[in-house]
Amino acid sequence: MKIALFTNTYLPHVGGVARSVKTLEDACRQRGHEVLVIAPEFKEAIPSPHVLRVPAIQNFNGSDFSVQLPAPGVIKVAMAAFEPDLIHSHHPFLLGDAALREARKRHVPLVFTHHTLYERYTHYVPLDSPALKRAAIQLATEYCNMCDHVVAPSRSICTLLNERGVTTPVATIPTGIDVPFFARGNGPRFRAAAGIPQDARIIGHTGRLAREKNLLFLAEAVATCLNRDPHAVFLVIGNGDARQEMLDLLATMTDRHRVHAPGVHTGSTLADAYAAMDWFAFASQTETQGLVLAEAMATGTPVVAIDAPGVREIVVDHHNGLLLHPHATTAEFAEALGQMMDDTTLTHHCAAQARRTALEYDTQRCTAAMLECYEQTIAQHPTSKPSDMTPWDRLLESLDIEWSLFREKISAAAAAVGETPATEARLD
Repeated sequence: MKIALFTNTYLPHVGGVARSVKTLEDACRQRGHEVLVIAPEFKEAIPSPHVLRVPAIQNFNGSDFSVQLPAPGVIKVAMAAFEPDLIHSHHPFLLGDAALREARKRHVPLVFTHHTLYERYTHYVPLDSPALKRAAIQLATEYCNMCDHVVAPSRSICTLLNERGVTTPVATIPTGIDVPFFARGNGPRFRAAAGIPQDARIIGHTGRLAREKNLLFLAEAVATCLNRDPHAVFLVIGNGDARQEMLDLLATMTDRHRVHAPGVHTGSTLADAYAAMDWFAFASQTETQGLVLAEAMATGTPVVAIDAPGVREIVVDHHNGLLLHPHATTAEFAEALGQMMDDTTLTHHCAAQARRTALEYDTQRCTAAMLECYEQTIAQHPTSKPSDMTPWDRLLESLDIEWSLFREKISAAAAAVGETPATEARLD
């Protein structure tokens, strides 16, 4: 197959969607498929013949995101040369709109992965408000219903999309991880390189350190555990707009020398960092999957987390970690983390089960499911592109596409004014 992946975030941007797209791209290519990624320009991006970079605004609104600028001619030329059998969109706006246009014009199926709870990221946009959150929900829902197939990365999100009124078929397919790669992580090597004592008890966290990740809650709970255990340290891997605020809070609550925040790590160093951790602490409630949880588990690191969509599918309480109720306090989180730290038997049991859980998210398994979804979607799509289209026909087709996108935006604007069935649906 020839597969075109349209995404608003891609390497070297650090984040779950960027890594998900890269993982899927590499796995598909390893299986003999041709893949072209269409993504925004990004600082320090390495040129690749397999990636089309389109003009973009860097560091939009002070974030680490790039926002694509209109470039229909560039994308059109690339698609004409590549001739995809299927287009896979990873966002419902910006390059997601471009993906829909190209799929409709080329009469090829469009698959969309609903990676993100977009209403929980509206703080990156000026004039954030409840109205904007409703608009984001409605926009994503309308986009789903313009696609041929939708992929949800967890059962929670699949259920939510159905409750929001998505009528397009939805498949639950998690993002895969390279389990053997992470399982080979060398914890002692990372500790030595980072200057962390080999006998230290490491509480770890990895991810994009952004405002929506509930990091101040996490910092307060971890600080309590550090103050209670003189041999414990906190290892934070990643970067983001909330990093400094998190570190400043930790500095006021505990010994700053017991907090290690070396920034972003990738490749074998990232696997080593996970392996260096004794326990993984996670408080985010905005995940659709929680990819870092599976990565941590692949190294045998038990997790302490808050029950949330995408988290509850991975973390099973007292099996591979501890899962707190959605409204847990920082004191309750600290108590649970302390329980895990004090109970060697529980830690060893959860570590063993964590490795088994990670196997369910192995890249090969997840890629096979995605490719099966692609094949079924192509098989159910009209088999041929009309060959006798006149210029008038093509004009009408283009107008129909733009009208569909316009109606999507109008529906989102209407949702900003009042509730809709989509915005009334709630995650449990």
